Amino acid sequence: MRKVKKAIIPAAGLGTRFLPATKAMPKEMLPIVDKPTIQYIVEEAVASGIEEIIIVTGKGKRAIEDHFDHAWELEQNLLEKDKLDILEKVRYSSNLADIHYIRQKEPKGLGHAVWCARNFIGDEPFAVLLGDDIVQSETPCLRQLLDQYDETLSSVIGVQTVPNEETHRYGIIDPAAQEGRRYQVNNFVEKPSMGTAPSNLAIMGRYILTPEIFRFLDRQEKGAGGEIQLTDAIQQLNQIQRVFAYDFEGKRYDVGEKAGFVKTTIEFALQNEEIKDEILSFLEQSLTIYRVKNS
Repeated sequence: MRKVKKAIIPAAGLGTRFLPATKAMPKEMLPIVDKPTIQYIVEEAVASGIEEIIIVTGKGKRAIEDHFDHAWELEQNLLEKDKLDILEKVRYSSNLADIHYIRQKEPKGLGHAVWCARNFIGDEPFAVLLGDDIVQSETPCLRQLLDQYDETLSSVIGVQTVPNEETHRYGIIDPAAQEGRRYQVNNFVEKPSMGTAPSNLAIMGRYILTPEIFRFLDRQEKGAGGEIQLTDAIQQLNQIQRVFAYDFEGKRYDVGEKAGFVKTTIEFALQNEEIKDEILSFLEQSLTIYRVKNS
């Protein structure tokens, strides 16, 4: 059995939902309290046992590479000022994993971004983690999927339930047989039209894929939105070998849109021992003022 040792993190999107903040800063570098969103994703991969990561970047994404590199001048400055606790945090991100980079030269969609990393992956099974979803769980989300792969030796897609009125925003599975939290899948449907979704089990940005997926991504076929969709390739893969879906345990935070990003920041701030009391007090005061103004 070939172990999953490599992961792809696509990070080439334009971040249009966060403009103008993302005009010069990659959306993946927007901080949740004091840590950029992409670091949460890398930490999950490492905690799950991934040994090598390739981040697919685009134009203007150099800050991502800099974040995971050593900042010798900054580190020396912190050392000289005896700010060792901050120095440890700065060095931590530089030593997290063996990280590689490749550029997606044109924004052709998620499927194309994954295809760009094909030479890095070779003929091995691999993981894909999307940066718009942060998952807090006792067992890392990706580790849960890897355990399912170890049992089935098949591709496994992470899913969770979403409200029926939101299914048009996601890739949705058409489930067949169910065993615990694992589903066999009839079809994978990318962003079905309102009211046509075969279920409310949505694909949530975590994948374990066999290398045969590249056979279909090589075709460069456009799907929803005129882009090369990973879900479409997974649907084709499902025709020649089993692809399972797994309803992973944990709380998923959507940091890919404004409201979700703000709510995630607030919740993570309330989990931070250093600032939680101050933030809670501020929220209570703000809520009181808001209610008075709108009463």
